[in-house]
Amino acid sequence: MTTTNAREPRVHPVPILSLRPTQMTVGMREVEEKRKRWREHDKKKQADLLGKHMIPVVYGPDARYYVIDHHHLGRALHDEGVKEVLVTIVGDLRMVEREAFWGVMDNKRWVYPYDAKGERRQFRDLPKSVADLKDDPFRSLAGELRRLGGFAKDTTPFSEFLWADFLRRKVSRKVVDADFDKALEKAMSAAKSKGAIYLPGWCGPEDDD
Repeated sequence: MTTTNAREPRVHPVPILSLRPTQMTVGMREVEEKRKRWREHDKKKQADLLGKHMIPVVYGPDARYYVIDHHHLGRALHDEGVKEVLVTIVGDLRMVEREAFWGVMDNKRWVYPYDAKGERRQFRDLPKSVADLKDDPFRSLAGELRRLGGFAKDTTPFSEFLWADFLRRKVSRKVVDADFDKALEKAMSAAKSKGAIYLPGWCGPEDDD
């Protein structure tokens, strides 16, 4: 199986709703933050950002583009009324038979078919567009935790989802919904514990003093 060696940018814009997600959820707090930042820019700066922030995709059967990163950005841009984006092709799997496609994607860790409860679902349950991505508050919690230094950014695929699942077992959904700051406090404490040592980007336990 061959994939493209270098990322190939597509010069022609692609309709944002034609992009197929490879995950089921996003953290809507993060999406809202990206929307807010987008609105702070004028039209020229927005056009500039669209040129620089290309969405990484896998070129799949039926000449469809499958998003493998920047789902939050894609959803934010869609919610802000952006119709088209530029993509960069990370892998070309057009030669793969449709029946085998998701198995290959799974093997390459280019798909994460887990729902907002952290439970694995069938590939057919994946959303058909960025507009159908569901909210996972624990994904927002993990994203905010990383920004505050709770763990380091890591190249492990879907690392923030691994953290989200860890936090799902440590912080109650009720607290996340009712008091995000308190949930973040609990998340930080859990992230610094030795129980999180197996997670990508773990930064070590708090000092004992």
